[in-house]
Amino acid sequence: MKNYRPLPKSVYLKNSQIDGLGLFNREQVNEGYEFGITHVADDRFEHGYIRTPLGGFFNHSENPNCEAYVDNDFIKLKSLRTIEKDEEITVKYWLYKII
Repeated sequence: MKNYRPLPKSVYLKNSQIDGLGLFNREQVNEGYEFGITHVADDRFEHGYIRTPLGGFFNHSENPNCEAYVDNDFIKLKSLRTIEKDEEITVKYWLYKII
């Protein structure tokens, strides 16, 4: 029996220079790499989505290395370029207001 893993094996958490904890890459990945589902559509929650653990830790950047995109009832995370080992995964926020 497999154990539940709240985050994909390809990422880990550590302190971010951007804000709080950040999501970091365990190994280099190429452009178009799919990390997984960050949000699931659910009208009972603010903004109409509930976050998965993957969606709870990436930080905002005006020059991101990933994008969060809608795919049916999900928001998924994929790389926009090659991301190096130990590089922080960033996304340009569009679902939440940046304070």
